[in-house]
Amino acid sequence: MIYNFNLGIGWASSGVEYAQAYRAGVLRRIGQEAKFIFTDMFPQDNIEHMTANIGFLDSEIIWLYTFFTDCKIAPVTFTLDRLEATFADREFSFSREGIRVKYDFSGTNTYYMAYMIDDQSDRVHRVEMVSNGYLVRKDYFTYCRIYSEYYAPLDNQAHLYQRRFYNEDGSVAYDEITDNDSVMYQFPDRFFCSKKELVGYLISCLQLTKRDTLIFDRTMNFAQVVMQNAGSARIGIAVHADHFSVNNTDDENILWNNFYEYAFSQHKHVSFYLVSTDAQNRLLKEQFQKYANALPDIVTIPVGSLDELKHPKKERVRHSLITASRLAGEKHIDWLIEAVVEARKIIGDLTLDIYGKGGEEVRLQALIAERKCDEFIHLKGQQKMDEVYKDYEAYVSASLSEGFGLTLMEAVGSGLPIIGFDVPYGNQTFIDHGKNGYKIPVSDMMDKKERVQKLAESIIHLFTKANLKKFCQYSYQKARTYLTVEVEKGWINLLNRTI
Repeated sequence: MIYNFNLGIGWASSGVEYAQAYRAGVLRRIGQEAKFIFTDMFPQDNIEHMTANIGFLDSEIIWLYTFFTDCKIAPVTFTLDRLEATFADREFSFSREGIRVKYDFSGTNTYYMAYMIDDQSDRVHRVEMVSNGYLVRKDYFTYCRIYSEYYAPLDNQAHLYQRRFYNEDGSVAYDEITDNDSVMYQFPDRFFCSKKELVGYLISCLQLTKRDTLIFDRTMNFAQVVMQNAGSARIGIAVHADHFSVNNTDDENILWNNFYEYAFSQHKHVSFYLVSTDAQNRLLKEQFQKYANALPDIVTIPVGSLDELKHPKKERVRHSLITASRLAGEKHIDWLIEAVVEARKIIGDLTLDIYGKGGEEVRLQALIAERKCDEFIHLKGQQKMDEVYKDYEAYVSASLSEGFGLTLMEAVGSGLPIIGFDVPYGNQTFIDHGKNGYKIPVSDMMDKKERVQKLAESIIHLFTKANLKKFCQYSYQKARTYLTVEVEKGWINLLNRTI
């Protein structure tokens, strides 16, 4: 079994979760059973909806909080009718607004607020119970009630003091007792004084053997306790980002990324480190040898794959640019907007479509309105991208850090030239300067204005000077390395030597 350890997941997931979903698909195809462990709490959403959304199977998911119950990972199917059946003979009035359904119980000064999974459904995700103006309890559902939260008023706010987790038949599996930042877990036969201990208990319950492999994708503070409870399982560390601080590294010392510091210090107990590009592989090997006098096994396997190369069935839209990412500050989508506005002064029909969701959406929409460019720059939201790239002429990125860049891979898989900054590791992997795009030199000394100007100049150069047909052909050739069949071979070779 391959176990993959992570913390959270969201609707606008990062590249780590998408990398895991890609891995899940590859492991299925090569007949290797896998599980994906998530340890965060998800009070606003059902974890199944988010994992299924990016391609996981329910049977592949282990969630820390239901692992100790017999409740299965499942979509929400609990209905309003089933909820009302729990009201016994109490009289109530019913009203609905969007996803919220309110039940008022006459003569009790009590009401329930039920939250549906969407504004058309009668499927209940959670119910909030309010008595005398105070929130006292929340119940959470999938196909049954999976847990409850209990609240007491404190400083005029609802204070969470307990969670209770249930089995399918409604019996109590265990309790989480909360006191501000302190948390304890009470089971019928044992007691844990921290979430770390609970995570360690989960790993010990898996009873891992030397035939199992445990891959860390994210660990935060859990790496030590997980490794301590992993038995004789092979340990793999997936490196998803730049692994060290350039500005805090010299000939004598290196400052590792704090996400990986503990895992790197334990290299004697790690079977392999997994990176997604050869450039990072070479650099990490050099650094281990220089700073730790060690030569650990470092393996390159792309975090994604292409089932096939995508070719357009009609002419690509002339002078069209695409970018796709989380709408987050570190992606610098605002620079792209400014650069396209500038470049359009030369290329009069230039367009940019921006795909993705995230916290920057409102600000980006405001910038588009401010710059009066809504006729040629569009926020397209979150979409299934498989068939989208091939309609465009080029891909553009303003990110200053891409551990791999799934969208970059997908772009070359549709034959797109790419414009981006010359930064590790994705751009350096997928852009060969002057052959299928442009890598823009960048330094800390360059301000935003200069970076925007360089992006604009590269866009203009691409569409006025480059041989787009040759660039396109080069991208297709480069993409062949990332075909699924090649990535599957990499996983087969790795697992055969670690079992």
